[in-house]
Amino acid sequence: MDTLPRVAVAPAAVSPDNSAKTRLAIVAASAGTIFEWYDFFLYGSLAVYFSAYFFPPGNETAAFLSALATFGAGFAMRPIGALVFGALGDRIGRKRSFQITMVIMGVSTFAVGLLPSYSQVGLWAPVFLVCLRLAQGLAVGGEYGGAATYVAEYAPRGRRGYVTSWLQISSTVGFLLSLVVILACRVWVGEEAFKRWGWRMPFLTSIALLAVSVYIRLKLEESPVFRQMKEQGRASTRPVAEAFGQWGNVKRMLILLFGVTTGMTVVWYTAHFYGLFFLQTILQVDYKTSYTIFTVGLILGTPLFVACGALSDRIGRKRLMIAGLALAAFTIIPSFRGLSKFTNPELIAFAQSTPITISGNAGTFSIFSKPSSASDQARNFFIRNGLSYQFIDAPAASGVVTTIGSMRLEGFEEAAYKSALVAAGFKAHPVKPNYAGAVSVIVWMLAMTAMIHGPMAAFMVELFPARIRSTSLSLPFHLGVGLLGGFLPFVTSALSIGHGNIFAGLWYPVIIAGITAIIGFLVVPETRDTDIT
Repeated sequence: MDTLPRVAVAPAAVSPDNSAKTRLAIVAASAGTIFEWYDFFLYGSLAVYFSAYFFPPGNETAAFLSALATFGAGFAMRPIGALVFGALGDRIGRKRSFQITMVIMGVSTFAVGLLPSYSQVGLWAPVFLVCLRLAQGLAVGGEYGGAATYVAEYAPRGRRGYVTSWLQISSTVGFLLSLVVILACRVWVGEEAFKRWGWRMPFLTSIALLAVSVYIRLKLEESPVFRQMKEQGRASTRPVAEAFGQWGNVKRMLILLFGVTTGMTVVWYTAHFYGLFFLQTILQVDYKTSYTIFTVGLILGTPLFVACGALSDRIGRKRLMIAGLALAAFTIIPSFRGLSKFTNPELIAFAQSTPITISGNAGTFSIFSKPSSASDQARNFFIRNGLSYQFIDAPAASGVVTTIGSMRLEGFEEAAYKSALVAAGFKAHPVKPNYAGAVSVIVWMLAMTAMIHGPMAAFMVELFPARIRSTSLSLPFHLGVGLLGGFLPFVTSALSIGHGNIFAGLWYPVIIAGITAIIGFLVVPETRDTDIT
């Protein structure tokens, strides 16, 4: 691999002064990052409320997918934030850059809790929401690269994977914190009040977390590597031009993007966000049960990120990350099938014993518009009830014929379809979920994620030279996360609806994880022993 010229620096000049400073760097960077991810995850967890509150009434499926697409719009801004704040981190310092991003994120999140609804201001409601999502995405795009670089530059050599893995758990902890706060608010104010106004509480209370995070980060010193570069006049004045102006560095960015980041992204979001969406919207598990399963699973699985980071210090970063990608490609779909059987066995048993077939015209079906024809309404009905079906395209003149087991229905009338399902033995909600089995699936998916994500911060920092490190690692990381991860809930949901199969959307993360594992095996270098000064 081509390399950029690096100036050697005496190890003593950049080593942490003592373990106390290293611990403060970890705590401060992680606390701020937890807060930012908490803010960002609130939207994803509450997307089902936003679909009814900020978008035009009508098709519930289209409104939900629009809310997920808005969630993805925030991710689309992350590469821009990576460029802007990554360059600032290389020019003015890691510390100052991620202090700015934290304030932007906190203010934007607080403002979401004050937004008017569609019924109050019409189309301005989704416009305001999208603008705040874009600001959040911009801030998160700049946060992670600066924090990862900062912590890694404080870490002792030989323990870099372990030290940076504490930062890696911040996203999972932020997700966990968002679930706990949402659950507490829903239980406290009641379900009806939460739907009307209580959903605003987690956003508004985030201002307190912002104050705490800012206070902690104000205690930080600049990273020793950046201080040394600044004192010696080696800090880059044009980090973007320097990062993209040399083929060796561009090649490293491409390796990071296609050999690690893309696969890590889809595995992470499948295990976290889509797993929760799948439980609540497809398997129709109530929010208390689904939040309990995920909360326990996250508590048990989060330490695996630190364990994998420490393991990478011993066996190397590459082999652990590639193994996690390969395992994900082979086990994501079986994991979700297992999750289905553990959380709603009645639904799975009904689907296996009672095949559903819809014969109708497919020409008018769209996931973005309100179902108008009887064929569209029938397809939308079954997906809303978590049921897969076989669709047979037929001439429009033949009408719609649906079979539920041995029952035959012509046309579409929702009341008649519901009665037919009940008569066939269908139960909308699970009766006796297997908590132990469901939690074990969540922990397994977190274990695969930890194998990739735990060593990743150390790997990225070790891959790039210090003077343009923040810029170089931030962009490919957020390109993968923004373009592939941000739209994962939307794409997977759309594929499942379009194909009439609740597991169809999972081929998206499976294929990407598999391709990334192959590319990574061929081109990703081992970086464990790199001198990052």
